[in-house]
Amino acid sequence: MIGKLAVASTGLGLLALAGALAAQAPSRPAQNPAQSPVQSPVQSAAPSPAQSEGAKGANSAKGLTAVVGLTVGHHTLTERPTGCTVILTGADGVVAGVDVRGGAPGTRDIELLDPSNSVQRVHAIVLSGGSAFGLDAAGGVMRYLDERKIGFKIAGTQVPIVPAAILMDLGFGGKPEIRPGPDCGYRAATAASADAVAEGNVGAGAGATVGKLGEPRRPMKAGIGSAAIVLPDGLVVAALVAVNAVGDVIDPTTNKVIAGVRTADGKGLADARLLLRSGAKFPDRPGENTTLGVVATNATLTKAQARKVAQMAHDGFARAISPIHTPADGDTIFALATGARPGEPDILRIGALAADVMSEAIVRAALSAKASGGLPAARDLGGLTVPPAAR
Repeated sequence: MIGKLAVASTGLGLLALAGALAAQAPSRPAQNPAQSPVQSPVQSAAPSPAQSEGAKGANSAKGLTAVVGLTVGHHTLTERPTGCTVILTGADGVVAGVDVRGGAPGTRDIELLDPSNSVQRVHAIVLSGGSAFGLDAAGGVMRYLDERKIGFKIAGTQVPIVPAAILMDLGFGGKPEIRPGPDCGYRAATAASADAVAEGNVGAGAGATVGKLGEPRRPMKAGIGSAAIVLPDGLVVAALVAVNAVGDVIDPTTNKVIAGVRTADGKGLADARLLLRSGAKFPDRPGENTTLGVVATNATLTKAQARKVAQMAHDGFARAISPIHTPADGDTIFALATGARPGEPDILRIGALAADVMSEAIVRAALSAKASGGLPAARDLGGLTVPPAAR
């Protein structure tokens, strides 16, 4: 059924995603739809040996871990659907930037990523459910790294640099006293691997939902999505996202809703864009929200350039979620650069590809999710006609 909601797309990967979902031929972990390797329309010059080495081992079907050197781990709590997702960057860390655009963010240590500040590298990124309580998950990741002597060297010891961001899912699944903490972060770090990224109802996406405009609320389940682009010249750009938005998820190649606020009978998609234009009244606090993303590349970037890539990646949010960056969202994107591919970076190209791959990851997050907490997922509405585009 999930294949009925997957739609034709461009060569940046959504076409392969739609066909693979329709065929139900998984290549990711069990809960995940498949994605064929991305075929880029960009024609590039032959890569230098150093550039080729920087992309060695890259596989676009792996999602964020297509960027060699990064590992991803999830831990999902069993007492309530919530959890955390950890991206480990290796013993030496990587250059990072961040851009926050939502009106209600919850973050930790992102000031370190300001280009004017001294710390140059991060050793992990944590995305967590549990609202501000979930920021404690970063403490568990710090303990994991400290045990392995990984961190910023100072005073005869090491201090792991672990920025974090949270999404609000306390209202999902009951038992709001159940939320990620240090143990969740430690377990996610322990589980981190370079395997294909698990998607759907896992980690920070376990309690994620979309489509929370309107009263009464009729949202749908979303979760974790990940995607990557590997170009012939060796450049790799990848994304991971936990989609927990006020708005609907839109396939940017068709401008149609694939998950979001449902119709009054709960069986169709109402299209938040049409609701907003109808003059309908909405609650001041439209639910539990925030979409968190990470984009990564094997290019060599400065902190300022990484921040610019994070800024440009927000275009992917805007293409695939509507509305986005609202006062009730804490939308945040981190950007990581491993530096495995030497040379002067083309920031325009990297940032544009980051936006493309982020929108693809968002679509994957909706299509990979399963029904949970009494809410349907996109695959459950596969027999319905997707509503017409608003424009």
